[in-house]
Order: sequence, then C-alpha cells, then structure tokens
Amino acid sequence: MQYNKNGKSKISGGVKMKEKYSVFLGNVGSCSDRYCTAYGRTYSWEELFERAASIPYLSGVDLVLTPELLESFEKIRGLLKASGLKPVSLAVDHFTQAKWKQGTLSSVNPSVRKEAIQDTMRAMDLAAEIGCNLVTVWPGQDGYDYLFQADYIRERTLFADGIREACRHRPDIRLSLEYKAKEPRCHCYVNSTAATLLMIQEIGEKNCGAVLDYGHALLGYENPAEAVAMLAKYGNRLFHVHINDNYRLWDDDMIVGSVHTLEYLEFFYWLRRTGYDGWMTIDQYPYREDGQEAVAESAAWLYTLEQKMEQMDSEIIEDVLRKKDGIAASRLMRRILFPEEELNGQKAVQKIRR
Repeated sequence: MQYNKNGKSKISGGVKMKEKYSVFLGNVGSCSDRYCTAYGRTYSWEELFERAASIPYLSGVDLVLTPELLESFEKIRGLLKASGLKPVSLAVDHFTQAKWKQGTLSSVNPSVRKEAIQDTMRAMDLAAEIGCNLVTVWPGQDGYDYLFQADYIRERTLFADGIREACRHRPDIRLSLEYKAKEPRCHCYVNSTAATLLMIQEIGEKNCGAVLDYGHALLGYENPAEAVAMLAKYGNRLFHVHINDNYRLWDDDMIVGSVHTLEYLEFFYWLRRTGYDGWMTIDQYPYREDGQEAVAESAAWLYTLEQKMEQMDSEIIEDVLRKKDGIAASRLMRRILFPEEELNGQKAVQKIRR
C-alpha cells in the first residue's frame, strides 16, 4: 500500500475489507491452563476440522506445528483439502517444549539456537508445500525473568541474526513476528509495536513483518488502532492479525468485542484506511465455554463490527479526526453503533442549546 504525504491511503477512503476470518484449529476444541489440565474432552483432528468448517464466516485455519501435529502432517494435509479451509499460517512451536526454556533464536546455547533456526526453516518449507505463504514466530520464551539474568544486546542480536537467516532461506514465504509484553517470560524481547519495528528494521529482509495480536496490544497498554497505523507508516509491515479480547491485566483471550467493543471500531477503521487485506485469525481460549460456540460468537462479532464500519463514510470519520474534538469523537462512536439514534441525539443537543 502506498501513502501520500498526509499518511492517507492513495485509495480513496482506504479499501473495502473482505471477510477473511480464520481460527487457530485447537481453539474450537477444549483448552487447559496451569490449574486445570482439561476443561473438556479431547477432540480428534477430524473433529476439529469439522467443527471449524461448520462455523459461519470462517474460511481459513491457522496451525501450530506442535510435535503432535508434525507427526500427523500428512493427515492434516488431507483434512485441509477435504474441509475446504485455507491454511492461513503455520506457527512455529517455540513455546511448549522444555528445551526452549532459556530461549530459542536468542539462546546463548549454540545447539539450541541452531535447532530453533532449523525449526523455523522447516516451517517455511512445510508452508510452501500446502500453499501457505505465512509463518508466525511468537518468541514468548525469548526474554528474561530476573535482573542481571540476560545480556539484552547480545541476545537481541542473536535473535535478529536467526530470523534473518530464516528469511533468506525462503524469500517466497513471509515470516511474521508476534509481539507480547510478557508470558511465559516476565519480560519478552519482542514486546511492543515499537520494539517489533526496530527488530524488523535490524533484520532488514522484505519478507519479515509483524503479527498484531489485538489482546497482546491491550496487555501492553497500546491502542490497537494506533499499532496498525504505526506498522503501516514505518514500512508497511503488518502481515497478520490475531483477534480476541481481554481486560488489559492478562492475556485472557476472550470472545471478540466482549470487553473493548469501541476500540474495535477504530481498529477496523485503521485497517481499512491503511489498506490491510490480510486475514484476521481468532486466537482465543474458551476455557469454560464450548470452543466451537465461542469461536462462532467471535466470528459473528467480527462480521457485525466490520459491517458497522463499512457502512460509515470514511470522509465523515476523517472530518472528525481533523477537528480533534472529544465530543465529536464520542458522537461519532455513538452514531456508528446506533445509527437509528442519531436523530434523537441531534434533537437532544438542540434542546440543550435552547
């Protein structure tokens, strides 16, 4: 996407977004946490694909390359074809195994780091095999917990060098870094929009970009809409979006729009204005809810909120932005959510002015 000097898309009003919704396959099953190992029964690969394929608005699936999935990769390939779901991204499993406890691509152990790089390259090769052009790296184990535990400069350099090596392995496959402030490490190296942009700049490869996880942005006290704008302005590096919600205190991975409904409106506006035409992947953990039903609810929220924004004239929004008026901004949000109440609101304002 190209921008003019004012930062606006050269496409008037941005682009009309299409409903390209995906889900992490395991999210339609059952989940566990550190307190309860199973909130529901285990689902087979066939059942998971069937549950995902039956959800309205969903047309894609994201896969985490766990050892269990790799063992069943040929079966997964067949189920992708049978279900009609598009493989949207493959996520490298750099977080569920004990061997990564002191880091992956940033590890100071040469053999561990080499294995992490090879894992990333293998994910890129597997992605190409199944017609997927995106690999996600979430470096949750790359960071530190205690003061004086880590060499912040050296380990960031190791990480950047490792990603660069992987990017050059397959220039035809995009490699996307997913940032998060904390968890499982107390401090993660790739921890914010700004830190991710700096890392991408150091890596210096065109096929390296960012995953914006809506909940991770909230957890880091970022405004997700502003994060979209930053990733567009500084190199057009938004490759993928993960969708969920939380209370900003933890990465709760709740149903889309269940907490930060208003923030989603501005988020969709900036996705449209900056020309984002990629996928939005539901990444949530419905611990106590039925996974299929919870994901279906998120997909319905996504569609509803996106349609609300599609019905709104971009020029009206941009006029409000130019005013920098808080009351006008509040009125705009109310108008987007409740267009039928706009006339009543206008009458109320006129009455006050009398």
